[in-house]
Amino acid sequence: MRGYDTGWFWALVAAIVALCAVVTPATAQTGLVGQPVSVCVARVQPGDTPAAMLRATDRFDCAMRQTDHGPGDYWVRSAPLAASGTTLLRTASLWQHRASLWTVYADGHVARRSYDGRALANTIQLGAIAEMPLESRAAPVTRLLWRIDGAANLRGIVVAPRLATPEQSTRANLILAGLYGAFGGLCVALFVYNLALWAAQRHRFQLAYCAMLIALGTYAFSSSGALAWVWPMLPNNDRLRINYLTLAASAVSALVFARTFFEARVFHGWLTHLISIVATLVMGSAIFLVLAAGWQIVLLDRLYAGSFLLVALVSGPILWQAWRRRSDFLWLFAGAWALPILVAVMRVAGNFNYLAWSFLLDNSTLVAMTVEALLSSLAIAYRTRLIARERDVALEQGSAAQQLADRDPLTGLLNRRAFLRDAIGRAGDQQLLIVDLDHFKAVNETLGHDGGDEVLRRVARVLRRCGTSGALLARIGGEEFALLAHTTNPIAIDQVLDLIRAERMPFDLRVTASLGAATGLLATERDWERLYHDADQALFAAKAAGRDRARTTDDAVLAA
Repeated sequence: MRGYDTGWFWALVAAIVALCAVVTPATAQTGLVGQPVSVCVARVQPGDTPAAMLRATDRFDCAMRQTDHGPGDYWVRSAPLAASGTTLLRTASLWQHRASLWTVYADGHVARRSYDGRALANTIQLGAIAEMPLESRAAPVTRLLWRIDGAANLRGIVVAPRLATPEQSTRANLILAGLYGAFGGLCVALFVYNLALWAAQRHRFQLAYCAMLIALGTYAFSSSGALAWVWPMLPNNDRLRINYLTLAASAVSALVFARTFFEARVFHGWLTHLISIVATLVMGSAIFLVLAAGWQIVLLDRLYAGSFLLVALVSGPILWQAWRRRSDFLWLFAGAWALPILVAVMRVAGNFNYLAWSFLLDNSTLVAMTVEALLSSLAIAYRTRLIARERDVALEQGSAAQQLADRDPLTGLLNRRAFLRDAIGRAGDQQLLIVDLDHFKAVNETLGHDGGDEVLRRVARVLRRCGTSGALLARIGGEEFALLAHTTNPIAIDQVLDLIRAERMPFDLRVTASLGAATGLLATERDWERLYHDADQALFAAKAAGRDRARTTDDAVLAA
């Protein structure tokens, strides 16, 4: 933002980051309500039964990270519990084909529930948390046992299990509904506003921004779990496919927005091709994952994460080129993209299991993109402001150029072309005066051409003093001037001659003029030819009568 005060921008960035710092931890706590449950895992083997796995003492691994076990079918057993009353089991929503849950009670009763892809989708709460109600009995719950079939184990097998009350679940859903609803409302408002701007201004970056908002809104709708509420028959793995696809679309549209937002000189040459390659890889990896997830989900997830790392890395060349090309929008881009790039790197680290799964990290994309959407909207407003300033400057320069083209450079009066343009078409009767300096050739011979030019400038000043409201003044020939006024507010003919005689000229040379006047309509070019002919005839009569005098059309007729 070269040449402008950026203090307001960074103050707003600080305010948004501070707001996110307050909201994000609250969101993290909201998603993980209830009492944590410790679990251990064991790979399914032929002949395994739930009863045997509940009694097993050496099959379960409680120390190794779940993601280190790889994809497959697993048993997951909880530590001993003592939960009574109405209880809900809440876990993170993961990529898996089927989940079966055995709930063991102190009285020896064992309850079993099984969930396929569609049934799993029906358990999804806001925050993409799977919530399964446990059968309510007088005896407390003492143990939980899962069998997870087709676990991709991208983030874990059973992640963040907690036992919560219905009140805790309701409160979590209400708080998250407010947060997700605020984000959705923000997307809708910014979309409508920027689409309206595009309809009026037709800048490509506004359409790219609208596409990004659509992708972000759809991603939030799906990743929040709200999609499962609206479309309960959609299998949960398909909902996760939509997450992959819409997040990729958000990244691609953000790249297109950056490409169209910056000045053309920033993306000149190789950088344009680099952006196109990265966008193709991001969208291609997402489409490949969606279509072939059943083949090698772990490998495809890693490729997908790697493409997002490219998005973060390509921001470096963009910033470098923007700095090198002296872009006015460098700091806007840096401020808007800093948090999304950091989050993208953290999400990639999570995909490669360098960071453990957390509700905070899982929802960090929405926080980062909220900041990016808000700051990008401010960037658009700033860009629009610059465009408006450039337009105003262009209009002023065009107006100045038009003024120069319309003015006689010596006297500053209208030239013949501009005079005719403004004169022809005037309504009502017009008074036309033609003023011609007497013996101007002798003036030039006496004073020289520079002195003659000064005489013309002084006569022009005199004529300006003679003009009435709405009158046009022009130099239409070498030493010939024209004055045009409405007959309702005419110019005093004798005053024109008197003022020219009284004007002090270089070396006190006496200068006089002859004047011809006519009245008539000026609606068309033919009217102008007629009126000019009449005034010229009157001028000829004034010169024939001895110069230094005025004649009107009537005088010219009498003289003839």
